[in-house]
Amino acid sequence: MFMVLDLNLKSEMSNYLLHIETATKVCSVAISDNGVVLSLKEASEDAYIHSESLTLFIEAVLVEAGITLNDLSAISVSAGPGSYTGLRIGLSTAKGLCFALNIPLISIDTLDALYHLIENNALNIIPLLDARRMEVYAKVYASNGEILEELDAVILNETSFSSFEPFIVLGDGASKCKELWQGRNIVWKETLLSSAAGQAKLAYQKFNEKAFENLAYFVPIYLKDANGVRRNAS
Repeated sequence: MFMVLDLNLKSEMSNYLLHIETATKVCSVAISDNGVVLSLKEASEDAYIHSESLTLFIEAVLVEAGITLNDLSAISVSAGPGSYTGLRIGLSTAKGLCFALNIPLISIDTLDALYHLIENNALNIIPLLDARRMEVYAKVYASNGEILEELDAVILNETSFSSFEPFIVLGDGASKCKELWQGRNIVWKETLLSSAAGQAKLAYQKFNEKAFENLAYFVPIYLKDANGVRRNAS
C-alpha cells in the first residue's frame, strides 16, 4: 500500500526545467513543468542583447512561475547552429547555473526547437537561420518529425529545397528568401522566430531519458567560426 502511494506521488511530481535560447538575435528564456511552458520572456532587437538581458529574463520567468533556482531539475540550452557569441553566452550561463545547482545540462538543436513551434500541419517544415549574405542554416523535416535533410549551411538560390514543396518556412533566415522564392508553393511563417518555448517538450523527453551533456566538455554546434568561416568537418 505504501509503495503504491509513493509511486503515485512520484508520477505527479513537478519537474521544472529552465530553457535558454540565444542562438539568434532573439533572447528567450522559459520555465516548463513536465514539458508544459509556465512562463516565457523574450525580446528581439537589431543588436544582440543577450549579455545585458539574459540573467534578467531568467529572474523574470522564475518569478512568474513562482519558483526559485533551487526548484529546477535541469537546464536546457540552444546547442546551435547560430550566432557564435550568442551561443557562447547562453551556454556559459547554463553551465554556470548547472554547476552551482548541481543539476544536469540538456542541449537542444536550435532548428529542432524551431520545428516544434509548428503544430498540427500536414506539410514539410524547413526552419532557416540567417548565416550571413545569402546563406542559411537549414534542416528539412516531414510533418511527422522525420528528418528529410540533415543540418547544413546552404547558399540560397531560386530553386533551393524545391523537391520538398509544399513546405512551411520559418526562422530569421526566412525573410531573405521571400523575394527570391516568389510564386513557389510555400507557406510563410517568417515572423515565427527562435523561442525557448520550442525546447520544452524536447528537453522534458531528454530529461526522462537522462540524455545529459558533460558540463566540462560540451560545446555548441557552430558550423562556422566567429568570422563566419565554415569549419572543416571532423
